[in-house]
Amino acid sequence: MSLDVGRVGAEAATDVLSVIRTAFAARPTLDPPADALVETEASVAAELRAHGGLLAILDGEPVGALLLRPGADAMLVRRFGVVPTAQGRGVAKALVRGVLDATLGHAALAVLAREELPATVAFWEGHGFVVSERRSPYVELRRPLDTSWEAVDADEMRALGERLGRSVHAGDVVVLTGELGAGKTTLTQGLGIGLGVRGAVTSPTFVIARVHPSLVGGPDLVHVDAYRLGGIDELDDLDLDTSLDDAVTVVEWGAGLVEGLAESRLEITITRALADESTDAELDPRVVHARRVHG
Repeated sequence: MSLDVGRVGAEAATDVLSVIRTAFAARPTLDPPADALVETEASVAAELRAHGGLLAILDGEPVGALLLRPGADAMLVRRFGVVPTAQGRGVAKALVRGVLDATLGHAALAVLAREELPATVAFWEGHGFVVSERRSPYVELRRPLDTSWEAVDADEMRALGERLGRSVHAGDVVVLTGELGAGKTTLTQGLGIGLGVRGAVTSPTFVIARVHPSLVGGPDLVHVDAYRLGGIDELDDLDLDTSLDDAVTVVEWGAGLVEGLAESRLEITITRALADESTDAELDPRVVHARRVHG
């Protein structure tokens, strides 16, 4: 059995809609009916284009899906469904694991379940969600998420970056803050691995920006060193080979410069875990804090 869960955009709207319709049509009749049953390919594509989603592929067939929509204080998981023929084969659990990786930097996950479906509520409770509000016919459940991690060496920093690479999508802006040698470029190397882009990611200091094209049909990686930029508007003069709307843009030293580049961004701050400045850099762990900012 081959099961793969991956982040998808508007290009997967047909498959995602098929899963949603099949999964929700198989559920008990509800009054009022589930909103998911009125989704169209256009509405699903718009959601995926704006915020992304996940698609589960089992032995080459789309069998599970969900949509993501950021809220003021949590990422909302929507249209979570598994087709009946794939239920009991670990697809739902794999989607939950995938969404935990896909939402790094958010303070919490939220999901709405119908109160007439106690087994669905129990499923989410079994994955660390707790009931936060009841608005008949809905039950809202939430799960807090980690926003800080310790990286003891470069390998762990790259591994964290790889996880971040699976959590971002086209149009995202990642702002990296940290002192010289903190590990910003190392984190970006891992992010490039997670995105599946071409080329070795190195510090862009002398060229200001580099574009790493995707090798897997996903967004390109634009790696920017803003240390010598007078403002983010100067990006327009760099003659980049890709649109920032179609890429993931990582900006080192970007705090205070890139806030107008996108409506939302992922702010990452890297600090020393130890107060002793004399500690050997190779043995000096770092603390990585991530925060999603919207609006």
